[in-house]
Amino acid sequence: MKLATLRSANRDGRLVVVSEDLAWCTDATLVAPTLQAALDDWAHAAPKLSALAESLAHAGVPMERFHEREALSPLPRAYQFADGSAYVNHVELVRKARGAEMPERFWTDPLIYQGSSDAFLAPRDPIPFQDPSFGLDFEAEVAVIVDDVPMGVSPDHARDLIRLVMLCNDVSLRGLIPGELDKGFGFFQSKPPSSFSPAAVTPERLGPAWSEGKLKGALISRINGELFGKPDAGREMTFDFGVLIAHAARTRPLGAGAIIGSGTVSNRDPDGSPGRPVRSGGLGYSCLAELRMVETLSQGAPKTGWLRPGDRVEIEMLDAAGHSIFGRIDQIVETR
Repeated sequence: MKLATLRSANRDGRLVVVSEDLAWCTDATLVAPTLQAALDDWAHAAPKLSALAESLAHAGVPMERFHEREALSPLPRAYQFADGSAYVNHVELVRKARGAEMPERFWTDPLIYQGSSDAFLAPRDPIPFQDPSFGLDFEAEVAVIVDDVPMGVSPDHARDLIRLVMLCNDVSLRGLIPGELDKGFGFFQSKPPSSFSPAAVTPERLGPAWSEGKLKGALISRINGELFGKPDAGREMTFDFGVLIAHAARTRPLGAGAIIGSGTVSNRDPDGSPGRPVRSGGLGYSCLAELRMVETLSQGAPKTGWLRPGDRVEIEMLDAAGHSIFGRIDQIVETR
């Protein structure tokens, strides 16, 4: 099933069940007023929400048009957002960009950081622009929402605790990252609020696109209407979501509703090179930092600038028939 949160007087929005084609929805507040409430009691809420989804598919319940512009991120705020870096190709490139070598252990030991979760941007909210020196970038990712996860969980068990899958725009301020990391205490100011896709989808609804804790398919990014990247999210994901969740829960439990991000989806070229831009016949990238690093390697300096006011970022994934699976993140950069 597909779930979404619509704007309402409640800051956590109104839970709805959405049709497979994202055209219609039905109110789900009699089951749970919010998505977080449903996740807090998933064993009881999920069957009722699934029944609503079945009834919606047969027009057996009151229906309303689903407008993505009215959707908040599925969880407008969360108890926790822990973002990983499962695509080691991305890690290697961005570290090269700031002159840092990549330790060999990064291929076996996942990276993860605690992101901002107090207030996520809606998928059609503007991205705030503050200072050009901050180096505003987008990052197209996959994210999952989990049930209660016990401390010390195994990757196999962790995969069974994934309740919903969605897309993410992990907004990053590249100009602030090196200074923060030099302090040895991790990201904070360099990671402002992120946004998530209009709909969150249960793993079973994804069918063969979901396998062994990975989402397969091209993650499409556009900048100002031009295709920027289409890497396959299921390819070269060094650490699947089961591994990421187990890593996050090694010494602490995770509460129902915690969000785990994949990190920037990134593919190498078949010849092992970092990847080519779409305009050169490659799969492109899921962030500006990767393109800038490739430009530096090939031309001696980056040619592409960071995001500026007026720029438009779109992130989406399509099914085999060309239909949007999660809806589209579609954001304009605006001066705050």
